[in-house]
Amino acid sequence: MKYMIGKFLLVFLLFSLPSAVLAQGRAIEGLRSEIANCASSAQGRVGVMAMLLETGESVSLSGDQRFPLQSVYKFPIGMATLHLVDQGRLSLRQKVKVIKSEYVRSGQHSPIRDKFPQGVTLTIQDLLRYAVSESDGSASDVLLRVAGGPVAVMKYLHQLGIDGVIVADTEKEIGRDVSVQYRNWATPQSAVALLHALQEGKHLSSANRALLLKLMIETPTGMRRLKGLLPAGTIVAHKTGTSGTTDGLTHATNDIGIVTLPNGQHFAIAVFVSDSKANAETREELIAKIARITWDYWSSPQH
Repeated sequence: MKYMIGKFLLVFLLFSLPSAVLAQGRAIEGLRSEIANCASSAQGRVGVMAMLLETGESVSLSGDQRFPLQSVYKFPIGMATLHLVDQGRLSLRQKVKVIKSEYVRSGQHSPIRDKFPQGVTLTIQDLLRYAVSESDGSASDVLLRVAGGPVAVMKYLHQLGIDGVIVADTEKEIGRDVSVQYRNWATPQSAVALLHALQEGKHLSSANRALLLKLMIETPTGMRRLKGLLPAGTIVAHKTGTSGTTDGLTHATNDIGIVTLPNGQHFAIAVFVSDSKANAETREELIAKIARITWDYWSSPQH
C-alpha cells in the first residue's frame, strides 16, 4: 500500500512540475509584455531588469544593452569608497579639501558649489551624503579622486564580478561634452547584479552597507520614478540619473533600486530611458508604472 501511494505521488510530481514551470514562464512573459507596453511611450530606448532577490526569478527588456548612467554612476563610486573605508585606507571622519576648481560647471547639479562657492572642507561621510543622496556632481568627483579614480572603481567592480557597469570619466568631463556620457554606461542586467551585491553585502561591511542603503532610501531625488506609484511607506533604496536634452532627445532618465515587498522579500530593479523624444512627465511616469506592475506581480499570492 505504501509503495502504491509513493508511486502515485511520484507520478503526480512528475506531471505537475512541468505545468508549474510552464505557468511561471507564462506569468513572467506576461509581466515582460506589460513592461514593454509601458516602455513604448518613451519614443526612445528603454532597458529594464528586475529580479526577486530571494529566489532569482527575473524579467528583462533589452537587459543586455548599454545605456548611459548619468548620476546612477555615483552609486558604484559610493560603494568603492566605502570598500576603502572597510580596508582602513579611508575613514568616514577623514576631512577632504574641496577646491573651487573641482566644482562642476553651472547647470550641473551641485549643492556644495552653490552653498560654498569658494570651496570647503568636508568629511568623506558628508561627501557620500551629498553625492549619493543629493546627487551632487562636485562631491562625486571628489570621491572619485579620493577613491583612486575610474581605474580603482573599475577594479572594485571587477572584484564583485560586475563587468557591465563602466565608470570612465568625471562629472566635469561629462558636463563638457554630451558624447562623453555614453562612455559611462551600464546594462540593466549588470546594474541589478550590483544592487544584488549590495543587498548581500559583498565586499562591504554590514555597517557601511547599512549606511549606503540609508543614503539611498533618504534621497529626495526621483520621487516620481521608481517610488512614484508604489504604496505609501514602501521602502525604496535607489539612485537616479538624469541628462540634459539635445535636439529634442533626452539622453538619460534613469532609476535603479532595491524595493522591499510587504512580505519582507526584495526585488532589485533598473530602468534606463535613453535618447527619448517624450517629455519629462512621460519618462518618469513610465518608470513608475514599470515599478508598480513589477511590485504587483511579486506581491501577488503566488509569490
